[in-house]
Amino acid sequence: MKFWTKEVKIGIAGIVAIALLVYGINFLKGINMFKSGSGYYVKFDNIAGLVTSSPVYANGFGVGIVRDIYYDYSNQGQIVVEIDLDGDMKLPQGTVAELETEMLGTVKMNLILPPGVTRFHAVGDTISGSVNAGMMGAAANLVPKIETMLPKLDSILGSINTLLADQALGNTLHNAEQITANLQVTTRELNSLLKNDLPAITGNLNTVTSNFATISNNLKDIDYAATIAKVNATLDGVKQFTESLQNPNGTVGMLLNDKALYDNLTRTTDNAASLLQDLQAHPKRYVHFSIFGRKDN
Repeated sequence: MKFWTKEVKIGIAGIVAIALLVYGINFLKGINMFKSGSGYYVKFDNIAGLVTSSPVYANGFGVGIVRDIYYDYSNQGQIVVEIDLDGDMKLPQGTVAELETEMLGTVKMNLILPPGVTRFHAVGDTISGSVNAGMMGAAANLVPKIETMLPKLDSILGSINTLLADQALGNTLHNAEQITANLQVTTRELNSLLKNDLPAITGNLNTVTSNFATISNNLKDIDYAATIAKVNATLDGVKQFTESLQNPNGTVGMLLNDKALYDNLTRTTDNAASLLQDLQAHPKRYVHFSIFGRKDN
């Protein structure tokens, strides 16, 4: 009887196919069946959606996978997660596991390793775990606050719509546009002034400054002592003339202070005025013209 019958070959092929299928499924899950590893247990109160074959990281580096998850019926409320780490990976005493939810909703486990510890857990030990909500948890915590703010947001949006519908806002924007246009015109005129007129004004100021400097130099060269002496001499002459007018014994003083001379001048003025009046009233008494000669009266 032959051993390598057709049925034996089919059976062996089926066994190989099943083995390859199991290996492929585990490989897709990240489980390397031909690589030695170290198994540890982590207890959680809440695994936040962690599934088997989820990656396990130590300080951001992948060191293993989640092999199994089951509920601890002996300690109600505890969930035990079995992790499989690389064979060379050792967990220091005080290591804790932390679950973090990523943006796409997947959950990964991070091992927080304490630094400077020389004592390590034995393979098969149990460590404690906790949940870090991460960004998704923070966003979930914001949802109640957002729901509380929604009525206020509706009120704010209504106020904004009312404000936008107000004609005064349009007028204000129009006025702002006109002000901006006026500012542009003013800016152009100011630039023109700075470019064209200001240099001329500056030149005139320089000229005036030079003239002031020249005048200052001329004033500096004036002999103020001699000028003051001349002014004093002139004032002395005026004083002497005034004193001569006030002196009754002087010639000018006698003329100014002689009352008889004043009376005579007054009478002479009056007589001259009377004579002029009579001349105007009777001119024939004083002037007579005749072609044939003067008649004797």
